[in-house]
Amino acid sequence: MATTTFSIRMDPDIKKQFDGFCAEVGMNPSTAFNLFARVVVRERRLPFEVEAPTLPRQELFQRIQDIEEGRNIVHHDLIEA
Repeated sequence: MATTTFSIRMDPDIKKQFDGFCAEVGMNPSTAFNLFARVVVRERRLPFEVEAPTLPRQELFQRIQDIEEGRNIVHHDLIEA
């Protein structure tokens, strides 16, 4: 069977974790992506749910920025029952 090359850009930390996962389940990343592509083509859908954030985009980004900058964070004491 003929093959072709498919190149993607990925965060280095995600790639490292993905490589580790693939090794744990006994396959290499190329096999995993081929499996993913075959499922997408066969089922004509992504094999997982994709949802838009429930917050408006600007509000979501503002909350992320607040967390990164340490603003508007509420700390709660652990309550044991």
